[in-house]
Amino acid sequence: MDGSFLVTFESDHVRVVTDAEKNLAVSTTLWTEIAAMCEKHECFTVLAVSDAPAPMPMTDGFSHADLFRKLGITSKYRIAWAELNDDARSATEFVETVLNNRSLPGKVFATEAEARRWLFS
Repeated sequence: MDGSFLVTFESDHVRVVTDAEKNLAVSTTLWTEIAAMCEKHECFTVLAVSDAPAPMPMTDGFSHADLFRKLGITSKYRIAWAELNDDARSATEFVETVLNNRSLPGKVFATEAEARRWLFS
């Protein structure tokens, strides 16, 4: 895996910081860790900040709905994802659309400040 990610519990939310490549294998590892951290702390508010090196392949984006269901990521979660790389954001917004069309959580933002404002509003 190119890049890294860190998942931490911040008392009122789970925080994710990543610069890892975007593909289904990386997403599976990342979301498995996020879901485990959320369950461990019974906190389903997630703030993620990503600076992906490149967009996720669109075909991988379709698989996120099944991945979320498999991991138990349901509407009890509130997920704000800040994608700082302008080139990668459109693919992340596509994943947002796939998830939202299946009543699964997730909203994408251009900055951490926007994501934080929405998440805690």
